Amino acid sequence: LSSHRFGGDQPVYINIIRDPVNRFLSNYFFRRFGDWRGEQNHMIRTPSMRQEERYLDINVCILENYPECSNPRLFYIIPYFCGQHPRCREPGEWALERAKLNVNENFLLVGILEELEDVLLLLERFLPHYFKDVLSIYKNPEHRKLGNLTVTVKKTVPSPEAIQILYQRMRYEYEFYYYVKEQFHLLKRKFGLKSHIRKPRPRPEFFIPSPLETEEPIDDEEDDEKWLEDIYKR
Repeated sequence: LSSHRFGGDQPVYINIIRDPVNRFLSNYFFRRFGDWRGEQNHMIRTPSMRQEERYLDINVCILENYPECSNPRLFYIIPYFCGQHPRCREPGEWALERAKLNVNENFLLVGILEELEDVLLLLERFLPHYFKDVLSIYKNPEHRKLGNLTVTVKKTVPSPEAIQILYQRMRYEYEFYYYVKEQFHLLKRKFGLKSHIRKPRPRPEFFIPSPLETEEPIDDEEDDEKWLEDIYKR
């Protein structure tokens, strides 16, 4: 939505996305069993869910192509960034490219949940009025304690065969996720944040390899403050 079309100031858009399969699995089990807060929030969210559906094995859901574990239900990150056009709800290249375009033209920052601390550092750099000392707040023991209570319970890992099928069904979501991740790493390099490379664990062959991560800051002749000013003018 362009506020300029209606005579208003354009807001600053920020967002964070998560690995698509991890997001799906977390949502699948949270809807059924909630988290450690003990407030029965899963029953509040899904009061009409039948018992056989609540305890449906994740592998059965995926391998037998239940609606919850297949498209279009698995296609939700791209439609959010794509917009309101009907084609944004159709898994494919058109929606993918439209979502990328909107990220480039309308968002100050789209971060990666798996690198949340770096997201917070950049937000403090870009929007200090709102995010001053945000990383210190995030690392506060009381905040950590609260965060631990929101971990989804009874979450299990699907079989390698089921994971492979999920990747195939969510291939456009992964193209978008890795595009955003690459742009995020470029932004980190621009402002001198290193993407620390940890020694990877052995991966089964069904995992999609991630792009190489950047190691060192790059020199850029463009002034950082000028870059931020250009963002706000969009």
